[in-house]
Amino acid sequence: MTERMKILIGYDESDCAEAALDDLKRAGLPANAEAQILTVAEVWLPPPPPSSYEIVEQAREVKVPADLKRVYAKGCAAAKEALSSAKRARERVKINFPDWDVSADSACGSPAWELVFKADQWKPDLIVVGSHGRTALARFVLGSVSQRVLTEARCSVRVARGRVEESDSPVRIIIGVDGSPGSEAAVHAAAARAWPPNSEVKLVVVDDPLIPAYVGELIPPLAKTIEEDIKEDRAWAERIAARSATLLHGAEIKVTRVLRQGDPKHELPKAAEEWGADCIFVGSAGFSNRFERFVLGSVSAAVAARAHCSVEVVRQNSQVERTE
Repeated sequence: MTERMKILIGYDESDCAEAALDDLKRAGLPANAEAQILTVAEVWLPPPPPSSYEIVEQAREVKVPADLKRVYAKGCAAAKEALSSAKRARERVKINFPDWDVSADSACGSPAWELVFKADQWKPDLIVVGSHGRTALARFVLGSVSQRVLTEARCSVRVARGRVEESDSPVRIIIGVDGSPGSEAAVHAAAARAWPPNSEVKLVVVDDPLIPAYVGELIPPLAKTIEEDIKEDRAWAERIAARSATLLHGAEIKVTRVLRQGDPKHELPKAAEEWGADCIFVGSAGFSNRFERFVLGSVSAAVAARAHCSVEVVRQNSQVERTE
């Protein structure tokens, strides 16, 4: 992370975008940061005039990087209105974070891809997007801006779901830990934030053990072996939780550890809902390409889709390469 945190905020004037701005006050973000607000106008653009095509061809011949469509798009009425919207959001953010350096920008096209494109150029530490609150099934089948950005971005992403709380009231944070470098990065990210007094962190390790009863009835000699494996898994989980707790040493927050059994994709959102958590921090699995993410899925994406609170997926810098 850079000395001054860089935050890219996607904003579209929807209720969920407004909630995401409110959520910034509950995210433990630094008092001094650099933020860019991007509003994207979803419009079908007319083709550029013929002279622009000639300019494009000339630019290609001399290998000059130029994107005249984007320049042309910024001049359309929808883009100008999007910029006005981003500027209004900037003023609101400045009220809550007066020491932030906040700028506003607009684009035309797909909101998800424009945010990812902007992030690739500007290289923020964190992208903040709102969740439109569709059902988990609809998000998985139809997709959403937040899920697309979460999947494609190279940096950390916060899918924000605002809650009606006082900004200085204690925050409850769940961190999913599994001993991976990604989960360790999530712990470090949470520890580096400035949380309100009396805030709490619950480290949740989810173990998915084999159930020996049924297997033991079919193959009795295996029952004892499976029970021993379960004990080893439990001991492993306790070591992981204890090690993660040491990473939070020095942060002025109360830390507890919890072991749960089941699928992390279900158990982390369930734990957050039962506890009334404000946010879940999880690490990115770091798949090497888009095909792996599509076939294998991702705990972080599933948690972001199912959770009723904000979810921050932490990626270390120089993260996954995307395949086009």
